[in-house]
Amino acid sequence: MASFQKCVSVLSKSLVTRAQFCSKFATGVQTPAFARCFSITPAANYENIIVEKKGESIGLIKLNRPKALNALCDALMYEVSDALNAFEADKDVGCIVLTGSEKAFAAGADIKEMEGKTFQQVFGGNFLSHWDHVARTKKPVIAVVNGYALGGGCELAMMCDIIYAGSKAKFGQPEILLGTIPGAGGTQRLTHAIGKSKAMEMVLTGDPIAADEAKEMGLVSKVFPPDVVLDEAFKLAEKIGKNSKLTVAMAKEAVNGAYELSLMEGLRLEKKIFHSTFATDDRKEGMTAFVEKRKAVFTDN
Repeated sequence: MASFQKCVSVLSKSLVTRAQFCSKFATGVQTPAFARCFSITPAANYENIIVEKKGESIGLIKLNRPKALNALCDALMYEVSDALNAFEADKDVGCIVLTGSEKAFAAGADIKEMEGKTFQQVFGGNFLSHWDHVARTKKPVIAVVNGYALGGGCELAMMCDIIYAGSKAKFGQPEILLGTIPGAGGTQRLTHAIGKSKAMEMVLTGDPIAADEAKEMGLVSKVFPPDVVLDEAFKLAEKIGKNSKLTVAMAKEAVNGAYELSLMEGLRLEKKIFHSTFATDDRKEGMTAFVEKRKAVFTDN
């Protein structure tokens, strides 16, 4: 608990660093030429993240504010959105990996940035609304969590499609200790993931849970030693990337529907998307390859 309180203390003292964006980067509007350039050299002039491609099919976004334990300032989240847009536009990328450092995935939102805001400012400006970009990404996003994933950090991980955790990872929603509540999905996604009783306990006490407990509850898919968890995520991302990117996006939409719709509505969505796959070249190729006992060659069409 002492280390948790220390983390909250460090986070509350973090400095705000605001990147300077051109307007088209900040709004996520990009030209085809920019997308092509990014697919070749995906490292841009980011101040708060590191972006690169691993091989041809994996996009990597690494949060990079080490002195602030990767506190999620507004500028960082705009940079993440921009990087996601670029990887979405890169036809070779089949899966995206989002991670932080071994010490902290992200210790929360930037308290220094939020401390002076008023109700009028946050309500009128729809504060934090752009964070949902991660959840809206069509390509699969794998969160690799080492160290602290608290507050906004936990919420950011839950926006991703799959969470792999290092054995020393800690997940929590400590906003109650700061006199507020989670504002980027913590009360909603956490409840869907682990159930009302445990989510309520975490939100009302601010107490974190360890990686093994998070896995047992279903919040985390797998737990690995901290020094190998990223490589394991790359293996998963590469495996996903070998499938039809078109079909993967359709499957992701169907699974996400289970969280937002009633069972009957979800089943109707699933059937609609299933039927839609029969209009694709990749469905035909996949079934033909199976019948002919060969490996399918998908073209993402």
